[in-house]
Amino acid sequence: MQRVRLPVDLLEPGLKIVKLDRPWTEVPVLFQGFTLTDDSQAQILRQYCEWVLVEDTEERLNPILDCISALKKRTTEPQAEARSLAEEIPRAHQAWNRTQQFVQQITAEINGGNYPDLQAARPIICECVESIKNNASAMFWMSRIKSRDAYTAEHCLRVAVFSVAFARFLGVPDEDLETVGMCGLLHDLGKLKVSDAILNKPGALTPDEFRAMREHTTLGYELLRADRTLDPIISDVTRHHHERIDGQGYPQQLTEWQISRFARLISIVDAFDAITSDRCYRDGLSTPEAISILFRNRGQQFDASMVEAFIRMIGVYPPGSLVELNTGEVAIVVATHPGRKLKPRVEVLLDANKNPVRPRIVDLASTVTEDQSLPEIISPLPDGAYGVSLRGRLHELMATSSENAS
Repeated sequence: MQRVRLPVDLLEPGLKIVKLDRPWTEVPVLFQGFTLTDDSQAQILRQYCEWVLVEDTEERLNPILDCISALKKRTTEPQAEARSLAEEIPRAHQAWNRTQQFVQQITAEINGGNYPDLQAARPIICECVESIKNNASAMFWMSRIKSRDAYTAEHCLRVAVFSVAFARFLGVPDEDLETVGMCGLLHDLGKLKVSDAILNKPGALTPDEFRAMREHTTLGYELLRADRTLDPIISDVTRHHHERIDGQGYPQQLTEWQISRFARLISIVDAFDAITSDRCYRDGLSTPEAISILFRNRGQQFDASMVEAFIRMIGVYPPGSLVELNTGEVAIVVATHPGRKLKPRVEVLLDANKNPVRPRIVDLASTVTEDQSLPEIISPLPDGAYGVSLRGRLHELMATSSENAS
């Protein structure tokens, strides 16, 4: 019999769990040291832990250990796409709108003093998961259309989408992606119990207002814990997504090993979206600025390895960004390359003279021009530059899809 440290995403029934990467008391399992008999036990370990120590025969373990390098490689290579961006945009648009309507519905119900049916979110999140599995960039494009006045609702939706994509990028099994999406969608539910005057205050909060705002984690936890049909990890994430690796977070000042894996994941996505979104009291920062903030705070506020993986997924120029190439052409980023953050795949829409051209896809990581030079991005552009906007391109793709369907 051998004992090896194994990433939780590679767990299989039959393996004996000898040790966790945190105290047994911090994970909701019944026994200390047990043999996995079904995937529900492995699912709990995937939600809370990064790795576990397992025991089994060399013959059984070797094929699993061979998968570790492939799991690590996932975060350095582009994700497989089952459908092109143009093919997936209509489905992503539908899933996005349905999820947005659901968030608006539960907001109205909670504000009206009623308790919403949160289980109704599952089929909606499943739509988002399927779209992301087909082509994550389609949902990323949708997420870049933002409204300052609808920040809280759209924030929850964007966190759900990016969390599912990030979990998949890390290698989390497909059967867990729905739960990750639920964690992202409901993580800020407690803010619906906080005064709008505090949430939307244009100036700095007073100490009392800041304390009231921070209560949203506990308020959300209490709301979700009351629903026994929900997976407990969802309320755990709602309560702990503002905890910090250095123990300086809230509401419980947890130390590193007390913060669940899913809470660490959501905290990074939550911060990224908050930093890059326009708020009533400030404009959002650019993606490079947000990435810099996340990177500086890795190992203190955020899980260091997760931050580095998230940056590889997002890239310096996220899908939906408008950019200018050294050829003078203008393009929209279609997909990132995790191993080459400055070399995404783009769709060229304007020629060097800034005139519209038939859209064409260019992979900056592998394309060579006729004069043997390498096309590259020289600068990001604000949405709407030279008459090109993401919203406009989305409408064109939707219209083309409708014409083809008819």
